[in-house]
Amino acid sequence: MLSKTLFRQTRISNVRRLLLQPTIRSFSQTFTKFQEVSKEPSSTSSEQPKRRPLSRVAIGGSKDSNKNFNKGSGLEFATWKAVVLLVVVGGIGTYFFQKEKARLHQLREMEQNKKIGKPLIGGPFKLMDTNGNEFTEQNLIDPKGKKFSILYFGFSHCPDVCPEELDKLGDMLDILKENKVEIQPIFITCDPARDSPEVLSKYLEDFHPGIIGLTGSYEAVKDTCKKYRVYFSTPPDVKPGQDYLVDHSIFFYVLDPEGNFVDVIGRESLAPQSAEKITQCSEAFIPSDQIEAKKQGMFGFLYK
Repeated sequence: MLSKTLFRQTRISNVRRLLLQPTIRSFSQTFTKFQEVSKEPSSTSSEQPKRRPLSRVAIGGSKDSNKNFNKGSGLEFATWKAVVLLVVVGGIGTYFFQKEKARLHQLREMEQNKKIGKPLIGGPFKLMDTNGNEFTEQNLIDPKGKKFSILYFGFSHCPDVCPEELDKLGDMLDILKENKVEIQPIFITCDPARDSPEVLSKYLEDFHPGIIGLTGSYEAVKDTCKKYRVYFSTPPDVKPGQDYLVDHSIFFYVLDPEGNFVDVIGRESLAPQSAEKITQCSEAFIPSDQIEAKKQGMFGFLYK
């Protein structure tokens, strides 16, 4: 009975061993393969070379050209230089455009005044300066085309207006000299009966030394005043040696180097503003022959 029991247990144990042997073997093989697989990435990663960065050399280019491109950020610097140059050139162009625009505007205004003034203001006259020399409308023309003229009509016995205006004229002349504007200042008397060349010479000494004094006969003075549309009057029945006042217009007449009337300055205009107006006229002035030539040019529409 005992032998049968031992035999049975031995048989059962053999059967169990046979049944478990494939399982143990397969688990052992699987574990071995898992170890082999787990070792492969580490060996691969250690043997695999490091990834190189992408090349910055353009396709079809060379390393030398790439070095030149990156050298000192030259392209960026050149771009800023171009921007600065563009701003400077644009600013200068705008400045000169605005200046030329103002100049052409002043020229048109002068031309309009000239067309209006030609039949109304100015014309032939014949007077005498303080040195006894003849002075006519031809003396208002500058052959060089630079010197403007400014005319004022008054009289030496004027108590307040004429001295004030002549003082203003002196200030204007000083400013115009600083502005490098050539001008011929002229004082024409409206009282020839008392304003001889000697009287005018002494009277003008109290003002600016550059002012030219003109006088003449009553008819010559009256004709000149009429040509420039200057109003003046003397009291009737004046006796010799009697003191009197002369009523007259209070304006400065501005003439260009060709002797043409271009502008008028009133009593309300101060010396700086008056000098600036004459300076603008001087800068805008173009001789008539040059204007006609410019009208035939490419930009002739600007002068019409």
